[in-house]
Amino acid sequence: MRRAGVPIAFSQGFTPHPKISYASAAPTGVASEAEYLEIGLREPVDPEQLRAALDAALSPGLDVLDAVVAQGGSLADRIEASHWRIELPEVEPAALERAVAAFTAAEEVLVERMTKQGRRTFDARAAVMSIDLIPPVATPSEAPGVSCAILELVVRQVTPSVRPDDVLSGLRVAADLEPPVSPRVTRLAQGTLTAQGAIVDPLDADRDGASIGGR
Repeated sequence: MRRAGVPIAFSQGFTPHPKISYASAAPTGVASEAEYLEIGLREPVDPEQLRAALDAALSPGLDVLDAVVAQGGSLADRIEASHWRIELPEVEPAALERAVAAFTAAEEVLVERMTKQGRRTFDARAAVMSIDLIPPVATPSEAPGVSCAILELVVRQVTPSVRPDDVLSGLRVAADLEPPVSPRVTRLAQGTLTAQGAIVDPLDADRDGASIGGR
């Protein structure tokens, strides 16, 4: 079966599904500039042709930037951390700075979240590798004089996963920070961690491939 000119492989059985798997998909309600997926194909395809076909089939604003041959190993195994930006309208940067200081000084910050296994309590602090305040940048949509604190953080991939809303819950636990309006959250990058704590594109190891074959 083909979709958008791509020979996508399907699973066996009475209800076959396309062989598409996401690695660390972004939580509902957040933006992302760095999502990755694996697609199983029935035959080799030129990577650029695949990228263009998928990009053309998606809605405007969902852009496929690259496609490479999978040289081996699971994509999920290469996702070790994510880099997030959290914009907090109507939060004073000084208040956020105090909350971040309390959060980072704590040995652990316990938060609760409902999971598939029920309500879980876990440490939101241990997974956060870095957390920094970013100078706010005014946008045309923001009213003059309205504060907006901005946070960037690198979070290690753990189980259960620590999401940006968990870190915000941790800031509330550590310093009673309660944003008055919903934050704007964007994933800027995800991938493999270097010894220096930088995030490397998980597809870098595959970029020498010439075609994409079935998986």
